[in-house]
Amino acid sequence: MSKPVKYRLDRASEAEIAEHLLSCDADFVPPLSGRVEITDYAKKIAGKAARFEAWSGDKLVGLVAVYCNDPKKRIAYITSVSVLRESTGKGIAKSLMRQCIARIKALGMHQVRLEVASGNMPAIGLYEKSGFVAGKTKAPFVTMDLYLK
Repeated sequence: MSKPVKYRLDRASEAEIAEHLLSCDADFVPPLSGRVEITDYAKKIAGKAARFEAWSGDKLVGLVAVYCNDPKKRIAYITSVSVLRESTGKGIAKSLMRQCIARIKALGMHQVRLEVASGNMPAIGLYEKSGFVAGKTKAPFVTMDLYLK
């Protein structure tokens, strides 16, 4: 029997984030390790991003990381969305995205932006269900935006 999922904000350490991203590496399209050095990326996320986390026991099973550091333009940028393969299909990503968007709205941001591989249809579907619309394409990625009221 699996442990219940608990949602937390900004709890994971840099090492826990790195372990989670390494575990999800092959599920990113293209793999995350081909684009960034994962331990450096985990350090940046731990130090500069708001983190919406899903935990099962002491294991980080889901993560949405967002930068809200553009107060002039009021655009937030989601840099990472990931759920461990064994935890997919449970609505974790949807719940984390919903929490993230609510927080971004509360901070007074007007827009949320992210990039996704144009061939990653499951992720694109999640983002579209969350209200994002596709914008410009810079192969192999597409920019998606959510405009907040």
